[in-house]
Amino acid sequence: MRLHHISLNNLRRRRGKTIFLIIGLLIGVTTVVALVALTGAMEKDIGKKLDELGANILITPKSRDLALNYGGIQFSGVALDVRPLQQADLAGISSIKNKENLSIVAPKLIAAARVNQKDALLAGIVFKEELRLKKWWKIAPKPVQGAAPGAAPENNASNKEGMGTMGHAQAGGGKSAYGLVDFLTERDILVGAVAAQHLQLREGQVVDIQGQTFDVRGILEEMGSQDDALIFADLGRAQKTLKRPGELSLVEVAAFCNTCPIDEMVAQISGVLPGAKVTAVKQAVESRLETVRHFKRFSLGISAVVMLIGSLIVFTTMMASVNERTREIGIFRAIGFRKVHIVRIILLEAFVVGFLAGVSGYLAGMGISWAALPLFLPGQGTGVQWDMGMALGATAISIALGLAASAYPALRAARLDPAESLRAM
Repeated sequence: MRLHHISLNNLRRRRGKTIFLIIGLLIGVTTVVALVALTGAMEKDIGKKLDELGANILITPKSRDLALNYGGIQFSGVALDVRPLQQADLAGISSIKNKENLSIVAPKLIAAARVNQKDALLAGIVFKEELRLKKWWKIAPKPVQGAAPGAAPENNASNKEGMGTMGHAQAGGGKSAYGLVDFLTERDILVGAVAAQHLQLREGQVVDIQGQTFDVRGILEEMGSQDDALIFADLGRAQKTLKRPGELSLVEVAAFCNTCPIDEMVAQISGVLPGAKVTAVKQAVESRLETVRHFKRFSLGISAVVMLIGSLIVFTTMMASVNERTREIGIFRAIGFRKVHIVRIILLEAFVVGFLAGVSGYLAGMGISWAALPLFLPGQGTGVQWDMGMALGATAISIALGLAASAYPALRAARLDPAESLRAM
């Protein structure tokens, strides 16, 4: 009879203790797998949502500022050697080494313009990219014609036209501007709340911007940012209207910052755009990364505690098993089994228990993750992925903990004196 036969027979004979050992490790492995899977899914969802909060890289023209102090009076700086960004520079941004980390590239041309014979700021944008970048933009509800100030907004079919599935009314606010992303044309403009009030513009109105006619497709709700004072038009038409073809004032870049090396990307963009100043919005990036780090630390901490408890269960059970098998071990030693053989028998049992607990724990952990994920991320459509690497890792950790927890009991069993063991009979 070989040693592994003895180990398997011992496990079969003591089924109750074997099941208890497996359950001890299984609970730990299941908890770890479930936490890792849930944390991974939540990390992806958090990263996706945080990436939608706006740009984390800003590209502006590089300039040399000259300050002047004359007669004790400080004059404002004068920008020298300013080279405007060009639309052709966007190709260089998309060619960097970490281009797969680029989520949104939103170019802008911002300049003063005459709007209905009044001065205003016109921002030429790519509507699709800008609305993806700023999904918090909302279209203010259209007031009822002839209604007194503060009356309820109009809720008719024209107010819903072209808004798509994402254009539904939000509780306590207007409609998401992102619902217009597929319906805006080069003739349409979106107007910030402050600009609309200054120019007395309303949705559906036709306006004149430096001799060109535009249609007000929507008035944006007030956001308390610089966007409130801007009029947003199609970039190409804005360049023609302002007679600045191909010119850009700045480019906002949103990168997948939960995985991207933001500093390296800044260096790479600076390399392809030597005439531009590339700045990382550190505060936004660091806050996003810190949120992800907190989730990872929480997962690792809970996993370590649970696995420690599982190891202690295996240790105490194996110690009790050795004490109960004093007679059996004495017989083995009396008939010629060496100490190393006794150690192998105990560790083979621990290996089998660890393997079964690892496989079962991975399956149970993934099942719990699938069932619990909708509670953590309701309606997000995010799922956990079956990962062979995680399965192998869970099994390997379970086996390693089982062997480590059984090492001392195995050595103690090997050191039992055969004469003392037989005398106990």
